[in-house]
Amino acid sequence: MLRGALAAALTPLKDAGEALDEIAVAPYVDFLAAGGVDGLLALGTTGEGFLLPVEQRRRAAQLFVEAGRGRLQVAVHCGAQSTWDTVELAAHAADIGADAVAVMAPPYFTLDHAELLAHFSAAARAAGPTPFYIYEFAARSGYAVPVSVLEQLREAAPNFRGLKVSDTPWERFAPYLLEGLDIFVGPEALIPQGLAAGATGAVSALASAFPELIANAVRNPLDADLGPVRAALERFPLQAAAKVVVARRGVPIGPDVRRPLRTLTDEERTELEAWLESSSPAPAR
Repeated sequence: MLRGALAAALTPLKDAGEALDEIAVAPYVDFLAAGGVDGLLALGTTGEGFLLPVEQRRRAAQLFVEAGRGRLQVAVHCGAQSTWDTVELAAHAADIGADAVAVMAPPYFTLDHAELLAHFSAAARAAGPTPFYIYEFAARSGYAVPVSVLEQLREAAPNFRGLKVSDTPWERFAPYLLEGLDIFVGPEALIPQGLAAGATGAVSALASAFPELIANAVRNPLDADLGPVRAALERFPLQAAAKVVVARRGVPIGPDVRRPLRTLTDEERTELEAWLESSSPAPAR
């Protein structure tokens, strides 16, 4: 089962974001491992997973699992718009040896209790016995997963182990701190409070570019001050900005993102690089 500090990994892309940059995955995983995180979540929100076709997601998952094997826990986000695609991705992730499978509630349609339970149950069965996690992020799915669905899922899926919760503020996060489930904190600002309340670890977008900061925040939560770094990145489109940062930190990763996401403008890139030179806690190299 997952533990500790996990990076919400970027997905290296090329050809204006239309193709995987396969040769960049291993150096990027090396960079995350060197930063001290315990693992990574591939193909989540930071990793543009919902924008990639199933075959690209399968291939990216395989590359991340192979690159991380023996060094990092690798969870694969397999949430998709349809149950069929979600089941296919979950079964594939389990087959290739992922340490965990995570699934976000499908966006756009607000699914009711029965629909959500059926969807998650099917995905968990497809992944079994690999540990299965719900990725709760109401701001992206468009609705929150009811706690009652989680309680029933515990009965229906023996491999259901916990959740990554990205909801804010604390009042929306706290109801998911359920006894017997492993909870991972998504919002960096809630890491100290979440860990103090019993969370198992964190899965952080900021760790995609600054893994050492999140590794330290999980191990020494009272010393963490992540707000300035997060605020600096949030001035820009997150995936594009994080890829520029990672490249400046020595990883051979391009700036490409999958449309409709966009790369940084020249002015934005100049501003971000100036911040890296002058204010970043981890200078470019």
